[in-house]
Amino acid sequence: MNFIKKLFGLNKKEEEEYSGNFIVATLNDKVMPIDRGEIYEDPLDEFLQANGMGEVTGGGTMQLESGELEYCDVEIQLNSDEINENHVKSIIEKLEELGAPKGSKLTIEKTEQKIEFGKKEGLGIYLDGINLSDEVYKNSDSDALAAEIRGLTKIGDQVLRYWNGNTETGLYFYGDSFEDMKNSIKDFVNSHPECENCRIERVA
Repeated sequence: MNFIKKLFGLNKKEEEEYSGNFIVATLNDKVMPIDRGEIYEDPLDEFLQANGMGEVTGGGTMQLESGELEYCDVEIQLNSDEINENHVKSIIEKLEELGAPKGSKLTIEKTEQKIEFGKKEGLGIYLDGINLSDEVYKNSDSDALAAEIRGLTKIGDQVLRYWNGNTETGLYFYGDSFEDMKNSIKDFVNSHPECENCRIERVA
């Protein structure tokens, strides 16, 4: 129980009511909490309950000291006290179907087994927040910029993933190939005023 108690802060009463198996999906996705629910938690909960496997019981988001999102968690309670490998496989497949990026992992609390999974690759573009002209900042529009990048990379996911730091702003995109995404926006990045001095990093 220590793992779940530490991660989600279960109190004594909740510990006494504990039953079944808990597993935690740690998703290497820099997504905001509300979007996490819509992208992962709600459809996964529907899938689990429809198939009699269990339910989603919570989630969380981890931030770096800078405030940048690092990853998010989804907590799952299985109906059975025994570990059903087919159910675990099905959960991983469902999360990958929902867009889980590479570098994600599933932790089975009862056995402390960790299973790596994920298919999407992630690209982060970090925009200079202090050295550009006042005119650029005055006319900047992160939503519009992200929309243009999604169009160039042909990403169907319309969720805006971002972070506003003290010196830079991060925008994040997940697709089939980091290199393909990077190459598809190369000319755009080199010519767009908001992208001057930016850096591009692989985030998944």
